[in-house]
Amino acid sequence: MEWLILLTMVGGFVFLVLVFRFPKGIALAISSAAGALVAGNGLPIRHLVEGSFAYLDPILIIATAMIFMKVIEGSGALGTLSRQIIEGFHGHPVLLLWMVTLFVMFPGMFTGLTTASVLTSGALIAPSLTHLGLPRDRAGALIAMAAIYGMVAPPIDLPAMIICGGVDMPYIGFEVPLLFATLPLAAVVPLWIAYRHLPKTDLDSIRPNLPESYWKRYGLLLYSPIIVVVVLMLGIRLLPAVFPNLRVPLIFMIGSLVGLFSGKRIPLRRTVLESIKDALPVMGILVGIGMFIQIMTLTGVRGWLVVGTLQLPEVLTYLGIAVSVPVFGAVSAFGSASVLGVPFLLALLGHNEIMTASGLSLMASLGDLMPPVALAGFFAAQVVGEPNYFVVLRRCIVPALLTVIWGIVLIAFANPIAKVIL
Repeated sequence: MEWLILLTMVGGFVFLVLVFRFPKGIALAISSAAGALVAGNGLPIRHLVEGSFAYLDPILIIATAMIFMKVIEGSGALGTLSRQIIEGFHGHPVLLLWMVTLFVMFPGMFTGLTTASVLTSGALIAPSLTHLGLPRDRAGALIAMAAIYGMVAPPIDLPAMIICGGVDMPYIGFEVPLLFATLPLAAVVPLWIAYRHLPKTDLDSIRPNLPESYWKRYGLLLYSPIIVVVVLMLGIRLLPAVFPNLRVPLIFMIGSLVGLFSGKRIPLRRTVLESIKDALPVMGILVGIGMFIQIMTLTGVRGWLVVGTLQLPEVLTYLGIAVSVPVFGAVSAFGSASVLGVPFLLALLGHNEIMTASGLSLMASLGDLMPPVALAGFFAAQVVGEPNYFVVLRRCIVPALLTVIWGIVLIAFANPIAKVIL
């Protein structure tokens, strides 16, 4: 019976998204209700409402983080930083690629969204990369992969938060493991994609195409919102006796308020409305995922999945993670983290939970490269002016395989790695 319920829920969701083009959040809610009906539970309004609030904390983080990113983008801070990176590291290709990667990762690190990285810092740096002579397909692949790693890097890793929520594990102590999961890839993958294809270009010839710099006008004040957010986040973890635990959404709101007075004048109302509009699809997905998981628990599907996963030989468990978690992410990286990440974590309870969850979140993030949706690849192709996003995705195949291998290494050797870095 459980397999029929799961097939109804997953199949219904895929059908509604791919055939009728329903928003993913609404499709998740409808497929959850359909699963309850097939299981004979009727329409359990209480469980659907309760599930919709399961990921309230990540939803608040997304909303406030998007406002923060829009504020520092509107103030001129992101554009100035982009120009300073190109001008400062133009003569050092390796350092330039590393700094560009970190710059693209930055919005994703604070929002947990690949689209935030691609459409803000990625869009700002894309013209500079193409004017430097980097082919558009490789520039798009660089931006897409950096956005993937930004999604997983600390402090905000939404797939890891979802996995933790599914097993009632606190999202604490993930900073170093997530850095260990992403920084080696962020160092190697950009060189693989772009180093041999980055010709030497005269800086003066591309300077007119760089974003405008506001450094002379505002100086370090321009970066004060970023400094405030980083200090408050690190202070809570490193000096809890000195820094009050303001929680992440409030920290982002404080940073946004500082950003109103740090650079260019920002139309506050329009900025907030645009931010929430951009964040609504992802917040809707998290609401739908909460319903989905609640109904899976109610109908026994979640327990059935866990028991079935526990019975797999360890080798098949790793193979299942390597294939199913990224592929299911084509529907939703967050859905992959909740539907598959949770049972796989429970199946590997002998491994260090933090390292395992970090590895699983890395694998789930690759869902944003999986067609037909492929959010990271699709938007990366747009910002570099490449009409066929499959050309960009083709350049991401080898980096994605490297990411899968690294993720499996993190999971398989979670205990010895944890002894070294934790």
